[in-house]
Amino acid sequence: MKKTILCLVVLALMPPVLCSGEDLGNFSANPYDPRSTSNPYGAGSRYNSNSINNPYGTYGSPYSNKSATNPYATDAPKLYDSQGNYKGKLSANPYDPESVSNPYGRYGSRYSSDSINNPYGAGSPYKSDSPHNPFGTGLRIEGSE
Repeated sequence: MKKTILCLVVLALMPPVLCSGEDLGNFSANPYDPRSTSNPYGAGSRYNSNSINNPYGTYGSPYSNKSATNPYATDAPKLYDSQGNYKGKLSANPYDPESVSNPYGRYGSRYSSDSINNPYGAGSPYKSDSPHNPFGTGLRIEGSE
């Protein structure tokens, strides 16, 4: 009985997670975190079928419409911070308005506070969920199903 109540309290206090896509790990510079795309033995393995580092996989192929590396992809993986806030598409497409590679877009401009390219905003190496923090968790990557 006590365990059931404890579980209900914990679930009620957890922030809502609106996961509708496939979990691809974290976009992070941390090479020790198993969920990091910088860990060659974890989520960053080029042999992992869902890794953005696998050139033959759905999310790393230069030809897939769901790939982070295809400069023409329109359905690239999405990035979310630790609070569940959307931080743009992890895409090499410089024309997609939501791409982190669009230098004029909200998520790609080095002047936007929502951009991972802004060292004083979302891309600050001192923020725990910044992809540029070598000791942080980075941003959650979610691929479409």
